[in-house]
Amino acid sequence: MFAPGRIVAPPGWSRWLVPPAALSIHLAIGQAYAWSVFKPPLESSLHLSGTASALPFQVAIVMLGLSAAFGGTLVERRGPRWAMTVAAVCFSSGFLVAALGAELRQYWLVVLGYGAVGGVGLGIGYISPVSTLLSWFPDRPGTATGIAIMGFGGGALIASPWSAHLLSVFGTSAPGIARTFAVMGVAYGLFMTLGVLLVRVPPGRTGTIAAPPLPAVRVSARNALRTPQFWCLWVMLCANVTAGIGILEKAAPMVTSLFAATPAAAAGFVGLLSLANMLGRLAWSAASDLTGRKNIYRLYLGAGAGMYLLLALVGGSSKPVFLLCAAVILSFYGGGFATLPAYLKDLFGTYQVGAIHGRLLTAWSTAGILGPLIVNALADARRSAGHSGADLYTPSFFTMLGLLAVGFVVGEFVRPVHPRYHEPPDEDGRPASVPEEGVAP
Repeated sequence: MFAPGRIVAPPGWSRWLVPPAALSIHLAIGQAYAWSVFKPPLESSLHLSGTASALPFQVAIVMLGLSAAFGGTLVERRGPRWAMTVAAVCFSSGFLVAALGAELRQYWLVVLGYGAVGGVGLGIGYISPVSTLLSWFPDRPGTATGIAIMGFGGGALIASPWSAHLLSVFGTSAPGIARTFAVMGVAYGLFMTLGVLLVRVPPGRTGTIAAPPLPAVRVSARNALRTPQFWCLWVMLCANVTAGIGILEKAAPMVTSLFAATPAAAAGFVGLLSLANMLGRLAWSAASDLTGRKNIYRLYLGAGAGMYLLLALVGGSSKPVFLLCAAVILSFYGGGFATLPAYLKDLFGTYQVGAIHGRLLTAWSTAGILGPLIVNALADARRSAGHSGADLYTPSFFTMLGLLAVGFVVGEFVRPVHPRYHEPPDEDGRPASVPEEGVAP
């Protein structure tokens, strides 16, 4: 079932069946963005602080980056079906372990299950379809990866009301939370299995990537780490994600503080940001197929800095300006994720693009710590100094502007990868397959 030769597409197989397979994984793991639904019940039933109730989400994001970085090579070697299966098992079992923790009132089990075990499912699942999609859609890599990665942004739109409904049925006590976790774990496991069964690789090769004739660029994951291009993209992604997640994590308190929004209005604002995040992943990544990856990242970082400037100057006094700027920033946040695999393919080729992508996602882990830290620390410091309203967040807005400006400048240094990093050609002129360190040829 998992052998690469068993999942080669038969004649007549439609390549448009592959994005839905990837989408089934990403729609499930996108639940991570809806973790905030569980924060109030956990805080009241297990007597947790706000910081403690955020720990499972933070651990999950850190584990996402680490598992993607260290598991990328295995994903490349063993193929998408193996990777999707690992993701489904880890993500669904993470909920079940968390359910046990809630039932026993042992919060460390919730952190271990949802954060550590489920976080591995997040990382492996996130990168599992990348190589396959790029090999099926060499003509439209941005569109293909955008369709799949759109699911990660849109998963919260499904998970948030579903989680709230389950909690209303089972109750917000510890046993009710446990039952909710258990139901979601089983349901997500079954849903992700659809992607496992549906995924196929192109004919012509039994690995994850169809080998094009005499590819111009073929860089191993090991060599990619030695290139300035990799680290430029790392800084660009970190800046873009930090700027987006800083608003995303603080969205409801921010709009409440600035405009005295009701809880319902604040929830609607969070939904708007989730929608912008989801649509930006498809729209901007598809646009990159027409404009080029470098130009679209100029938009993310340059126009994103402009949006933060507007927020800093007039966002606190104009609700329409605030809503528009925040939505645009979140669309750039999502678009940056979706465009990244195609940018990597342009620079490094498809040889080990999944492994390279996994290593680059450590920038996401870093940003997942930096974004909330910057916004919360600066707001707390301003509050202690007697400030309120828009004054709480103005320093954060200018800080994010500066980060995006740095990312924009760094992006201008991205050039084609020097041939010395390419794989050496073998006797027939095709670049040879040089194994990863520690990986048998």
